[in-house]
Amino acid sequence: MSEGAAPTATGHRALPFIALIVGACAIGFVPNLVRLADTGPAAAGFWRMALSLPILLPMMLRDGRGLGLRPSTASLLAGLFFAGDLAFWHYGIRYTSVANATVLANLSPVVVTAVAWFLFRERPGRVFLVGLALALTGAWTMAAGAAKGQSSAPLLGDILSLTTAAWYALYFIAMRRARQGEGASRAMFWSSLATAPVMLIVALVLGEQIMPGSMGGWWACIGLAVAHVAGQGSIAWALGRLPASIASVVVLAQPVVAAIVAWFLFHEALTSVQMLGGALTLAGVVIAQRSAVQRAQ
Repeated sequence: MSEGAAPTATGHRALPFIALIVGACAIGFVPNLVRLADTGPAAAGFWRMALSLPILLPMMLRDGRGLGLRPSTASLLAGLFFAGDLAFWHYGIRYTSVANATVLANLSPVVVTAVAWFLFRERPGRVFLVGLALALTGAWTMAAGAAKGQSSAPLLGDILSLTTAAWYALYFIAMRRARQGEGASRAMFWSSLATAPVMLIVALVLGEQIMPGSMGGWWACIGLAVAHVAGQGSIAWALGRLPASIASVVVLAQPVVAAIVAWFLFHEALTSVQMLGGALTLAGVVIAQRSAVQRAQ
């Protein structure tokens, strides 16, 4: 490419796509860390947000605008929606398998694609819809193929995790709107600051154990904060450069990572059906991404 030539669509999207993959892999560790946190589910969400703020603050201040700039309504809404996401998902993780909780929570592309179509006029192409359908089929296959005996109340956990998908979709839409007017670190800081007190209130109302009961629990909470900054931070940055519908499909790679980690930590065996579902999910992600690049060229 000669100097001054416009970058190709592939060049525009390659780095954001990689950031999404990194973010999805980081978030894939979260459900396993929630189980290791040695606190209540909502309390684990509070520590995830509270401990991420000292990491996010210096990142935000690097833009030179300081704390004086008011947070956008979109970033605060993203924080409130994310609180709903965490509250339902963390309890879903308690009652069902890690694979099921992560898969069902990531069915948000159905909602995201529909809302992005009507609000942002991001009309999905046919090949993209094929990729979406394949990814969702793989996600459902993973959930249906989970081995029995991995959860205490699978139906309740599955319902809670499925409800999470709606909250996650709203978070995606709000964060994408926030990213249109502010940097990723600033949007992340204000949304996390909005999420933390809500999660603490939920934990107190439900009578949860707030403080981790062991040093291992504290390390798990710190790990949640790091995974949040690396995972949601990468996703938030990419949302400023990719359509919300595409980003929401790419992060369907999260269940694959979560299931593999749960296999090692909690001996949640991956059945052959789950492995097939994981392969279908990743294939759908690749098809959707290639379709997006082709439509942009």
